[in-house]
Amino acid sequence: MNKIINLRVTFRKSPIHILEKFTFKNINEAYRHFKKHLKLDELIILQTCNRIELFISAKNYDISEIKKSWFKLTKLTRLELEKRFELDENDDAYYHLLRITSGIDSMVIGEEQILHQIKESILVAKKMGYVNSFLDLLFDKALKMGLEIRKNTNINKNGGTSIGTVATKIVESNVNELNSKKILLIGTGMASTIIAKSLKIRKYNFFVISRNFDHAKSFARKIGGTPLQFQKEIFRIYEYDVIFVVVSTATNVIKYNYVTKTKNKPHTTVILDLSNPRAVDEKIALLRNIKLIDLDQVSNMVQINTKIGMKKTIEIKKMIEKKAIKLKLYMNRLEAEPTINEIFRNTNKLRITELHKALKMLGEKDNSRIRIIDELTKSIVECALSRPMNNLRSVSENGNFEIINNIKKIFDYN
Repeated sequence: MNKIINLRVTFRKSPIHILEKFTFKNINEAYRHFKKHLKLDELIILQTCNRIELFISAKNYDISEIKKSWFKLTKLTRLELEKRFELDENDDAYYHLLRITSGIDSMVIGEEQILHQIKESILVAKKMGYVNSFLDLLFDKALKMGLEIRKNTNINKNGGTSIGTVATKIVESNVNELNSKKILLIGTGMASTIIAKSLKIRKYNFFVISRNFDHAKSFARKIGGTPLQFQKEIFRIYEYDVIFVVVSTATNVIKYNYVTKTKNKPHTTVILDLSNPRAVDEKIALLRNIKLIDLDQVSNMVQINTKIGMKKTIEIKKMIEKKAIKLKLYMNRLEAEPTINEIFRNTNKLRITELHKALKMLGEKDNSRIRIIDELTKSIVECALSRPMNNLRSVSENGNFEIINNIKKIFDYN
C-alpha cells in the first residue's frame, strides 16, 4: 500500500526569518534532486511564506534520507534544521492536510490564499512528473472536503481572534483614511506577521524595522512592507501616523523624547504596544495627539472574540476528524482499483474472444441479434464480478490489503 508522509517546517515552530532559510530557492531543482536521489513514488512541495511542506507517497521510504536531501538543498546543518521539523504519517497526514485545506491551520484562520497555493503546487508537481493518481486524487478530495468545511462553518468569518488581526481592526476604527497614512511595524515575529498580512490584504502600505536589518529584509520579501534601518528610523518615529510595536525586550523601544514632536501634528498618532513586557514608555500616553493602546486592551478584545469563536472552532475540529476518516477510507479503497480494473479488463478480453468464437460457430450475421448476444455476455460478466469486486473494495476500505495480494496471485496478476 502507498503510505502518505508529511514532513514540514512551518510558522508554528519558526519565525519568518528562520523559515526563509529552509525555503527551496529553486523548486524545479528540488524536485529533480528528490527524484534522482530518493525512491519516492510521488511528491508535492507546498511552499508559502508560512510553511514549507513535503507531501510524499511511497511504499518504502527513509525519513533520515529525506532530511539529508533537504539539508543539502538548503545548505543547512542537521542541528540547525532538526528541531524545526514536524512529521506526520498516514492517518495523521490526512488529518493535517484537511486542517490546511479547511483553513484552521493558517496563521490567519480561514484565509483562502492557501487554496490557490495548493492548486499551484499540484500543477508544478505535475509539470515535473512527480504526481500520479495517488497524490492527485488525495489532494483533489482534500480540497473538496476543505471547501465543504469552510462553507458549512463560515470559518473565514470566524477570523479576528488573534492579537494581530484584532490590532489591525482597532486601528481601522481609530484612524480615518488609513490608506493615506504612514504606517510602521516594529518587529518580525509571529504577531507582526499576522499584522502585516492583515495590512497587505487591506492594501495598506507600511514600513517594517527590526534591530537586525537582515530580519526586516527577509520579512519584507516573504510577507510585505518596505524594510528600513532600525537605528535611523527609531529616531524619526514621530513622522508616522500608526505604529505597531511587537518586540521582545526588557527596555523601552520607543522612548518619550522620540515622539514629543507629534504634538505639532494636526491629527492623532496611534501607537499599539503589543509587546510583553511593554516596549513603549507609558508617559507617551500623556502627550497631546497620541493614543497609546497596550496589549491588555487588545487581549481583552481577543478574549471576547475567542469566546464567541470557541464553539465554532470545536465544531470545525469535529468536522475535520470525521472528514479525515472518510478521506482515509477513500484512499484505502483506491488500493483495490488497479486490481479490480485489471480483472474487468482481462475478463472482458476473454468475453470478446469467446463471443467471436460462438458467433463464428453459429454463422450469425444479423447485427441486431449480434448486439443482443453481445449485451447478454456483458451482463453475465457484470453480474458475476459485481459482488466480489464490491466486497474487495469494502475490505480494502478497512485496511485489509493482504486480500488484494492474494487475489493477484489467484488471477496471476503482477
